[in-house]
Amino acid sequence: MKDEELNNAFLKAVKSINDHKDPFPADLLLRLYSYYKVATKDQDTPKSRTPLINAFKTNALFQAQGLTPDEAKKQYIECAKHYFLYRK
Repeated sequence: MKDEELNNAFLKAVKSINDHKDPFPADLLLRLYSYYKVATKDQDTPKSRTPLINAFKTNALFQAQGLTPDEAKKQYIECAKHYFLYRK
C-alpha cells in the first residue's frame, strides 16, 4: 500500500471509529489508542484524571512501542475492520 493510500485508509478508519455511537470494549479502545499515538507520532503522556486509566494507557503504549508509524496505521486499520466485521 502506498503512503497516500495508507494515510487515506487510516483516516477513514479513524473516522469510522469516531463516528460509531455504541460503546467499544475497553481492550479494543486501548489497542486503538496505542496504535493511533504511534501512527501520529504523538509523544504526549496519558492525561486521564484516573491513575488506573493512565496505567492501562501507558501499558498499551509500551506494548506498541516497537511499531513504526506505518505499521501502527496498518494495525489500527485492521483492528477497526475486525471490530466492525465481528463486533469483538
